[in-house]
Amino acid sequence: MAVRTVHAAEEDLGTLAAPRTRVEKSRPAWLSVPLRFLLPALIVAAWWIGSATGALSPQVLAGPPKVWSAFTELLGSGQLLDFAVASFTRAAFGVGLGVGVGLLLGLIAGLSSLGEELVDSTMQIVRAVPFLALVPLFIAWFGIDELYKVALIAVATVAPMYAYTYLGVRNVDRKVVEAARGFGLRGARLVLEVILPSALPGILMALRVCLSISITGLIAAEQVGTAEGVGYLVTLAQEYNRTDYMVLCVVLYAVLGLIFDAVVRLAERYTMPWRRQVAIR
Repeated sequence: MAVRTVHAAEEDLGTLAAPRTRVEKSRPAWLSVPLRFLLPALIVAAWWIGSATGALSPQVLAGPPKVWSAFTELLGSGQLLDFAVASFTRAAFGVGLGVGVGLLLGLIAGLSSLGEELVDSTMQIVRAVPFLALVPLFIAWFGIDELYKVALIAVATVAPMYAYTYLGVRNVDRKVVEAARGFGLRGARLVLEVILPSALPGILMALRVCLSISITGLIAAEQVGTAEGVGYLVTLAQEYNRTDYMVLCVVLYAVLGLIFDAVVRLAERYTMPWRRQVAIR
């Protein structure tokens, strides 16, 4: 019986197929790019049909033609470009400050037990407090000028960057660090050449989260004491009940979010080329 079982196993092994090298099939650009815009195009088409047939009231949601007219009107007057540049500048300064501070604190807490004891509890408090609750306090501290807006966006983005950087540094393989030390890497070179590259996936994910949150902070910041910016345009649209301007502002914020996401994707492509290969695909 045992001999027969062995022979049967050998026959089964003989029928096994030889392993094949897995090759990832990538779609050509002419097909991949339209697929990315397929769902947004369907949403716009449904919106256009609903407004054209009267299913959507213009007082509730302006149709694409009216939004386009508002866009061309503001673009022709030069206000649209000025408002977009003002909002982008505020977001860039706020995100730069928040990401820089969060990255530094995350490295300090992740690399040193003393740094963790000094920093982590405070950053957990900052993370737990909704940054929108700080708006009245920041107005009292900084007034309603640009400093208030930049500070609010910075506070909104510092906690996610800290958390992801801290976890990324803590999850670096100890064997990799010990091997690097064996080759003589110490101090700043060890951090820059080994620890930061190993934690880079978490840091870039933190950057994506921070850029998304910065748009929320930008909306809140530009609602008070602003004479230019997309948030100021939202305020004008509310005062004059211009739903076309309101929808245009939503589109502008969406475009700003797409630009931020494209920047992070570009950074991922050049800093982590190996991440293009996804195991499950």
